[in-house]
Amino acid sequence: MPSSRFLASTIAALLAVLTALFPGCLRSGKEGKGSAVVPVQVAKVMRRAFPLTQLSIGTVQPMRWVAVKSQVDGVIKEIHFREGSMVKQGDLLVSLDSRPFENALRIARAEAANARAEAERAEADAIRYTQLSQTANVSKEEYAQFTTKRDTTAALVLAKEAAVANAELQLSYTKICAPIAGCAGQAGLHEGALVKANDASISLLTINQISPIEVAYTVPESRSGILRAALAAGPVSVRISTRTQPVGVLAGQLSFLDNAVDAATGMLTLKARLANEDQALWPGQFVDVETEMGADKDALLVPVGAVQIGQQGNQIFVVKADQTVDLRKVQVDRMSNGLALVSSGVSEGDTVVIDGQLRLVPGSRIEVRSLGDAANGANGNKDQAKQ
Repeated sequence: MPSSRFLASTIAALLAVLTALFPGCLRSGKEGKGSAVVPVQVAKVMRRAFPLTQLSIGTVQPMRWVAVKSQVDGVIKEIHFREGSMVKQGDLLVSLDSRPFENALRIARAEAANARAEAERAEADAIRYTQLSQTANVSKEEYAQFTTKRDTTAALVLAKEAAVANAELQLSYTKICAPIAGCAGQAGLHEGALVKANDASISLLTINQISPIEVAYTVPESRSGILRAALAAGPVSVRISTRTQPVGVLAGQLSFLDNAVDAATGMLTLKARLANEDQALWPGQFVDVETEMGADKDALLVPVGAVQIGQQGNQIFVVKADQTVDLRKVQVDRMSNGLALVSSGVSEGDTVVIDGQLRLVPGSRIEVRSLGDAANGANGNKDQAKQ
């Protein structure tokens, strides 16, 4: 019947298309053995120590930061720093108009000198009346009056000297210096602006300590016991890599483990400290953090490229002695630094396929090639195509 012929031709066409698109899926094991040799790259299953790590996302934070404010009311006379520049501790940042404070200091010194003069006279009178009281030439009331004046003028001298010291301190506040070393932010005010003491609304500038620097991040609460044990055993290494620019992996150490788990998130806050001498990290930057929490001393490792995901889970092509491959189901515990820790499915010394699996089926015959051989083969094919 015409309809049967049409159906048969349609099925044949579909099979032809499927065979062209998915040749490996339609091959049987016997057909794989007899098919063409498949070039692949291989590696050995090795047994060695494998670090136990925790991956997190962290935020770079300055170890110390200071919002610089004026401690006295005054007018900005001169700005001595450049926005965004590095400053040292004690560097002069801002100068205020010092003339009002210099005048106040002169007044305080004059009052202190006057008080000292009065105290010297009261001391002399007290000494004289003390001698007279011994010969009963003065009354006890007069003697008490002059000795009391000696004591009150001496106390007044101390008060005036304290006023002088306070005036000198106020004058020193007109020279605003860097309390820490770090990177200066943008200026909040400029020359001619009036500043108020400890103004909560604005700062003259902010200084962030850049070197050393810290990275804050969180880990699940389930890792807290392992982390505490690792810290008790010694310094815990941390590797930092940036997400925006390739500056390489930076090494640091775990410096802080919070004393409580966040009940809302179930996460534990940690901090890592890095020297950051080249200023590769900047406050507010997002980074990837890898914390070493120990190691499995006797782990079976394969390159990550060997692990394929199939319908029944993770699987690996293993090369047999006759240069054919066998597909094995494996249990992968974790992956890190391009290696996968495998707990079952392969043994130490097995040869596994790490590249070229797309053309393989169980029983396929393989030919081991290096990267250089594969590149030369591809170039040869291009030359033949041109001819």
